[in-house]
Amino acid sequence: MINPAQYNTLFFDRFTDNGAYLVDEERENEVLLPNRYLPEDPQEGDTIDVFVYFDSEDRPVATTTEPLIMLGQVRTLKVVDTTRIGAFLDWGLPKDLFVPYKNQLNPMTVGEFHPVSIYIDNVTGRIVGSTKIGYLVNNKEEIALQPREQVEIIIASRRDRGYRVIINQKHWGMIYDNQIFTDINLGDTMTAYVLKITEDLRIDLSLQKPGLDGVQIAAEVILDALKENGGTIAIGDKTDPALVQLHLGISKKAFKKAGGYLMRQRLLVVEDNKTVLVEKQN
Repeated sequence: MINPAQYNTLFFDRFTDNGAYLVDEERENEVLLPNRYLPEDPQEGDTIDVFVYFDSEDRPVATTTEPLIMLGQVRTLKVVDTTRIGAFLDWGLPKDLFVPYKNQLNPMTVGEFHPVSIYIDNVTGRIVGSTKIGYLVNNKEEIALQPREQVEIIIASRRDRGYRVIINQKHWGMIYDNQIFTDINLGDTMTAYVLKITEDLRIDLSLQKPGLDGVQIAAEVILDALKENGGTIAIGDKTDPALVQLHLGISKKAFKKAGGYLMRQRLLVVEDNKTVLVEKQN
């Protein structure tokens, strides 16, 4: 059997001008592996691991390119086109992933990122996407996590005070702005740490290992920025908090605390609209 939307270990069976036909172990099903994906000097009977999907004419095709999502996974993908029947998302393959309107919790707009899963449509047999992922990601089932535990997260959506994330492909969580000391983007996969799990099953996280001093982390961010910009950055005491977050990836509160810490060490001077690295005297 050849399973679409996931990896298959198949056998080289025959070669044509367009590529090689691969078959399953029973030699009952075949799929084309186009020339651009062929390894060097393949031989009949050799095996290869390929991902199988459907091309623009709904024919099964194999690829060695790793997609951004597979069956059973949730990923945050970018919308690249919309039509009257649905939206198309970039999932790393030549043919974009189709998400019908009926599968959209909220209307999609080009350029947005949405958490999605994929499945095989029972009627058409096609691979389609859906933002209705509650059957995979929820906080209703038992949460087998502990404070300080390391987890994998996917940055899913922006909220007022931080980012909503998907934890270990199973649960929803939040990382608040005061726990962020680096640049993050929607769709990023990162390592995080559980801060707490509330009675109503809300999970709060941090990008830093528990025990690390947030002021020291922010201080390193500021010093790195100064060194990369010739010793001066256009951020100071009166800089808008949104600009601090944009350019340094830390909150204004974290900037002021770290700036004060570094000034006490005589490493820099923070003015109204700029910060200057202090040159050490010999």
